[in-house]
Amino acid sequence: MANALTDLKEILEHVDLGRLVALARRVDVSKLLKTLASLQPDDVNRLLAATHASRRDRPLPAPNGDFYDLASLLPPDEQAIRARVREFMAREVAPIANDFWLRGEFPRHLIPQFAELDIAGLTFKGHGFPGRSWLLEGMIAEEIARVDVSTSTFFGVQSGLAMGSIYLCGSDEQKSLYLPKMRRFELLGAFGLTEPNVGSGVAGGLETTCRRDGDTWVLNGQKKWIGNATFSDFTIVWARDLGDQKVKGFIVDRETPGFVARKIEDKMALRTVQNAEITLTDCRVPERKRLANASSFKDTSNVLRMTRAGVAWQAVGCARGAYEHTIKYVQKREQFGRPIGAFQLVQDLVAHMLSQLTAMQTMVARLSQLQDAGRLTDEHASLAKVFCTSGCREVVSQARELHGGNGILLSYEVARFVADSEALYSYEGTKQVNALIVGRAVTGFSAFV
Repeated sequence: MANALTDLKEILEHVDLGRLVALARRVDVSKLLKTLASLQPDDVNRLLAATHASRRDRPLPAPNGDFYDLASLLPPDEQAIRARVREFMAREVAPIANDFWLRGEFPRHLIPQFAELDIAGLTFKGHGFPGRSWLLEGMIAEEIARVDVSTSTFFGVQSGLAMGSIYLCGSDEQKSLYLPKMRRFELLGAFGLTEPNVGSGVAGGLETTCRRDGDTWVLNGQKKWIGNATFSDFTIVWARDLGDQKVKGFIVDRETPGFVARKIEDKMALRTVQNAEITLTDCRVPERKRLANASSFKDTSNVLRMTRAGVAWQAVGCARGAYEHTIKYVQKREQFGRPIGAFQLVQDLVAHMLSQLTAMQTMVARLSQLQDAGRLTDEHASLAKVFCTSGCREVVSQARELHGGNGILLSYEVARFVADSEALYSYEGTKQVNALIVGRAVTGFSAFV
């Protein structure tokens, strides 16, 4: 009897009460319910299967990681740019992302198509740039990372770190010479700050050095984890001046004698990104290729503040991609005779993922608004980087959990997001270093050693 009542309860959960009331006007419902209660187990199973089938016939909602419709904050012309990027990523990158990630190669044939999108340096002003909003810039980073974090890193290095260094620290002549060509992807750049022995401690002293020798500078040292550097035309190299001990920046061409970039192999994250370990041995760089307005690490920090906000947006995109693939999965994957998305425990976890994702999105949207208003501070960018990269790890972990064993297969998509989230968590400032930046701002005490 208990089992029959349980089965009856499950059947009634799928009953449209409005239709039941209408049916009651024509049928003796009490007799109908007694009949249902007296059904044999096989008959109950067939009836359950029929109710589940009818539910499957209903159109399911499409996965939507922008639950609060933050994209509507953009004006129509910027929404069109964002939509064009989304279409490009779906058409050109999504079908090949897993293959290139697994092989550890970059799809360089896509570079001319990136140029056609005309999205590099969108926020820059002057030199023919459109001066678009930082909110659009962030949402573009989200759209690219939503499909492939490696591709978003390639773009972030070119448009953010490399172009940003020249835009913020270069002379007008350097800006005119490099930025238009980089916008068209005719010149590719990289950004060399991190070193084998100096990661989080870059502000305390770089081991890579530079010294003035007439009209040239002589650079010696090593850099590590330098994205795009295996094929970029030049690398922005930051070095400590042996004369005044201050940090200076240089545009170092790939063909410069003494400059060697070796690909870092066997990565478990961002495998498509071509990271290099760079060795500089008596590299002679002309004075005209020293960044004219970079005279201390404070100038380097200005670049990092700008791009750190972009990393927070990348983390949002990474989490969103994992979330949306998970929604598709739980709608189709069946266990115990029904889609797993119909189970309470699954829905609770999905709601938690969406809550975290939406909190991250609203934070970075406000961050970009502050940036557009000229009010962005180091601590603003650092707080977003801490929260969003930590939250991203949580969301992608839950996505993998809901995929079960399939979650470790590339073909189910989320495994790549899980791996790539680890790189986002660490690069452009670890959680701990960024937390200290925030802590210093809110307490008034520096805990850096």
